[in-house]
Amino acid sequence: MSDNLNEHEDTAHFAPVDPIKTGLQGCCPRCGQGKLFQGLLSVKPRCASCGLDYSFADAGDGPAVFVILIVGFVVVGLALWMQVTYNPPFWVHLLLWVPLTIGLSLYLLRALKGVLISLQYKHKAAEGRIDRG
Repeated sequence: MSDNLNEHEDTAHFAPVDPIKTGLQGCCPRCGQGKLFQGLLSVKPRCASCGLDYSFADAGDGPAVFVILIVGFVVVGLALWMQVTYNPPFWVHLLLWVPLTIGLSLYLLRALKGVLISLQYKHKAAEGRIDRG
């Protein structure tokens, strides 16, 4: 390891915040006050409260994978249960499951993206590097 600081290393001192709670609320992972998102899913360039540069934030495809698994399990399970129990016409399935799928997906995508970014900040996660000392 070298003695010079990494350009993304955080040297500010703030009280620790819960990454799960902060991520679900879409708040800054360092101070817990500023907003993380600009719009629905776009990450702001920096925190308006503490000035943390969000350029480190890269959740990748992680949130989408979790959303697919969670929403798929819930919606398909409920749709199968309803079909076996009540045998409704096809239009009832469309009326129920399409809005539920879209709503749950959008909510969970934002929440899980916030959680993953907060956990990434807390654990100082970065791209893998090969140390060629």
